[in-house]
Amino acid sequence: MGPLFSPIARLYNRRGWLRLAAFAALIFVVVPALRLAVPADSPFHLSDHYVLLLGKIMCYAMVALALDLIWGYTGILSLGHGLYFALGGYAMGMYLMREIGAEGQYRSRLPDFMVFLDWKDFPWYWAGTEYFWVAALKILLVPGLLAFVFGWFAFRSRIKGVYFSIITQALTFAFMLLFFRNDTGFGGNNGFTDFKRILGFSLARPETRVCLFAATGFFLLLTLLVCRAVVTSKLGRVLAAIRDAESRAMFSGYNVRDYKLFVWTLSAVLCGIAGALYVPQVGIINPSEMSPANSIEIAIWVAVGGRGTLVGAPVGAFIVNGAKSYFTVAWPDYWLYFLGALFVVVTVFLPKGVMGRLRGAAE
Repeated sequence: MGPLFSPIARLYNRRGWLRLAAFAALIFVVVPALRLAVPADSPFHLSDHYVLLLGKIMCYAMVALALDLIWGYTGILSLGHGLYFALGGYAMGMYLMREIGAEGQYRSRLPDFMVFLDWKDFPWYWAGTEYFWVAALKILLVPGLLAFVFGWFAFRSRIKGVYFSIITQALTFAFMLLFFRNDTGFGGNNGFTDFKRILGFSLARPETRVCLFAATGFFLLLTLLVCRAVVTSKLGRVLAAIRDAESRAMFSGYNVRDYKLFVWTLSAVLCGIAGALYVPQVGIINPSEMSPANSIEIAIWVAVGGRGTLVGAPVGAFIVNGAKSYFTVAWPDYWLYFLGALFVVVTVFLPKGVMGRLRGAAE
């Protein structure tokens, strides 16, 4: 089986990663060309639907990578990472709502939902959101600071295992209920939608959609390389030691809490960036993105692709979400049954996931 799987083994060396980066860069050139340069009546033309679908899945792949960094390499299973994804999306959505200006239904500088609720001005936490650089800071700082504070208390109390997973679920559920309220200034049930522009460019133009796709691909590749740099460094070896024998790492003199807190915060920031790239492409952000079920699905992506492999995380995201896109159109009533069956099959027959299985066969 060695020669058959040798390309998988070569993927994990330095030259293999460079080839992967070159291939990804090629894709980012080919897809825009198929969308913009190829005529619409050509069989090689890539429609807006597929550009949007691929862009969404790449955002999901970034979240899967962020979870793999803490679950696959540090042994921390979070079932609430959808919260950080949604917070990054809301930070971007606030900026996009300010970009609408007075083009809403009520012709006011305030978003329509604020006018409907008879608000007279923006809440204090909307300050500066008309500037993209402020939105970019919030995309990084809001998920990062929340993760840091939550992680500091959780890791200081030495909460781990299933108890840690449960409180991450509780946290995301609490925020979901908070954002569903109309008086919080985040649009309630409907959230933010009907975006017009980003950085002055119309979101309805094909060129803008392709640029967002390319930006998402760039950040996905950057996320992959950042995660690889972490796990192949001394820091990565300490994280693996914490995963495999936390008490031994602690008795060896390592400050386990600080290592876990760093990687936990980094993972949340990566999720926030993914959420910010997701929102202008799909055109909406609402509290349902914080649903605990969404966070559980993220863990399924990582499990299917293979946790602790890095490449497996985006592979799992593409497999599951590609299947979801097909099933929800062809057999919408059977999607959840398929997802449950897929998770059972992976757990029983592929405990290391698709890429973990291929990597083991190659070695």
